[in-house]
Amino acid sequence: MLFNSFEFLLFLPIVFGLYWLVGKSHRWQNITVFIASHVFYAWWDWRFCFLLLFTSLMTYFIGLGIEQSEGKRKLQKWLSATNIIVNVGILGIFKYFNFFAESFAELFSAFGIHFDSFTLQLILPVGISFYTFQALGYSIDVYQHKIKATHDIFSFMAFISFFPQLLAGPIERASNMLPQYQKKRSFDYTLAVDGCRQILYGVFKKMVIADNLAAVVNTAWDSLNDLSGFALLVYAFAYSMQIYSDFSGYSDISIGIGKLFGIRIMQNFNYPYFSRNIPDFWRKWHISLMKWFQNYIYFPLGGSRCSKWKVIRNTFIVFAVSGLWHGANWTFVVWGLYHALIISVFIFFGLKSKYIDAESAKQLPSLKVFGQMVLTFVLATFGWIIFRADNFTLFAEYVSKLCSPSIFTISDFEGKSILAASFLLLVWEWLMRKRIHGLQLANHGLLKYKVCRIVLYYTILMLIFHEAGKNVQFIYSQFCTTKEPTLYNSLIISTYKIGKRKRVTIWLLLKFPGLP
Repeated sequence: MLFNSFEFLLFLPIVFGLYWLVGKSHRWQNITVFIASHVFYAWWDWRFCFLLLFTSLMTYFIGLGIEQSEGKRKLQKWLSATNIIVNVGILGIFKYFNFFAESFAELFSAFGIHFDSFTLQLILPVGISFYTFQALGYSIDVYQHKIKATHDIFSFMAFISFFPQLLAGPIERASNMLPQYQKKRSFDYTLAVDGCRQILYGVFKKMVIADNLAAVVNTAWDSLNDLSGFALLVYAFAYSMQIYSDFSGYSDISIGIGKLFGIRIMQNFNYPYFSRNIPDFWRKWHISLMKWFQNYIYFPLGGSRCSKWKVIRNTFIVFAVSGLWHGANWTFVVWGLYHALIISVFIFFGLKSKYIDAESAKQLPSLKVFGQMVLTFVLATFGWIIFRADNFTLFAEYVSKLCSPSIFTISDFEGKSILAASFLLLVWEWLMRKRIHGLQLANHGLLKYKVCRIVLYYTILMLIFHEAGKNVQFIYSQFCTTKEPTLYNSLIISTYKIGKRKRVTIWLLLKFPGLP
C-alpha cells in the first residue's frame, strides 16, 4: 500500500478515527499504530510482515539483553554485533546478493575465468532499507548508553513500523521518537491542520510537478540519440526538479500524516537547492539519512577529529555506502564518490562550507550568493545524471551530447509548461524558505487573509484532481519495491469532530474501480 493508492486513501481516515476514539491511553494508541502499520505493510505482501516482526522483536529483546548485561561489556558487544550482523545480513541478501554475485562473475570474466553466477529470485521487501536502519540505530544507541532500552513492547513496535515512515522514511532516531510513544498524545487541532496543509503541499509536489516531469524525463532518456545537447541540458534540470519534488513531496506527506496522529517527525529537506556549496547541500538533502551515516559510520571512523587525509577517507567511505544504500548498481556508488570528491576539495583546502544565512531576510540574494547557488545546483544536477543512468554507457552517451556543439544550439524540447511550473516552484520555495513547508502561510503577504488561503488550497486541489490517474511511483519507493501504485481521481471529504468544537478535515483523491 502506497500513499497514492486507493487502499491508502481509505485506510488513512479509518485509522485516524480509530486512533483518536480508542486513544484513552498511550498503550492503546500504540497498539492501534502497531496493528494499522502491519495491515498497511501486509497489503503489499503479507509474508514480509514476518520479516518486519522478526527485525522488530529481535532488536527489542537484544536491547533488553544489553541493558540487563550491564557490567558485562563483552556480552553487550556480542549482543549488539549480533543485531547488526543479522539485520545487515537480511538487507544484504534481499537487496545486494544478486548484485555482488553478478559483479564478481563479471570481474573474473575480465581475467578469462568464467563461471556461472548464482543468483536468488527474491522480491525486495518494501521499506527494508528504512526500517532496518531505524532498528540498527536503536540497538547501537542502547549499547553506547545514549538511551535506555524500552520495556514497552508496543511503544517500540510502533516506533519501528509507524506506517507514514515505513516506505521511505524519514529515518528517525529512537531518542526523538520513543519518548513520543511513551506518553499519551492529545489531539492538537493546530498541529493537525498544519499536517493537512503539509500533506496537501507534498501531494502537489508529487502529482503535479514530479509526475509530469517524470513523463518528460523518461521520454528523454529513452531517446538520447534523437536529442540535442541543449535539450538534454534542459532535461537534466527537469530530473533535478523531479527527484526533489518526488522525494521531498513524500517526506512532506509522511511528516504531515505524523502530525495528524500527534507525532512530530524530523524535517527531511531544508530547501537544498538554495545551498551555497555541495557540503551545505548535503546538510539539507535527505537530512535523516545523512545524520544516520554521520552518527553510525562517520563519527565511529573518527569524524573530523583526525588528520585531514583520514577525514577525506571517512568522507569517501560514507558517500560510497550512501550510494550503495540507494540501490544495487555501480552508478549509485560512483554518484556517491562524485559528491565525496567535491566535499574532499573543501576539506583539503580548508574552504568555508558553513554559512549563517545572511541573505535570509532579503527578498533577493546578492550576485555572489546567487552565483554560489547556481554553481551548487549545476554540480548537483550533474550528479543526478550519474544517479539516473541505468549504466555507464548511457551516462557516457548523455555527457558526450552535453559536450557536443549542439549544446549551444537552442532547439525545441517537450514539457515547456511543466518546466516553467517547476521553476515557479523554486521561486515559491525561495519566498517560503524560512518556513518548515511551503503552505505555512499565516501572515505572509496577501495570504494572511483567510479567503486568499482558501482560494490557494482549492486551486491546488483542482490541479491535483486534474493530474490524478497517472501511474507514477515514488522514486525512493522504487528502491524498495517493483510494484506499481494506482492513482485515483474522485474526491471525498472526510470530517472528524474532535471534542466539542474542534474538527479536522482530510481531503482525499479517490478513484473507484470501474469509473472513468
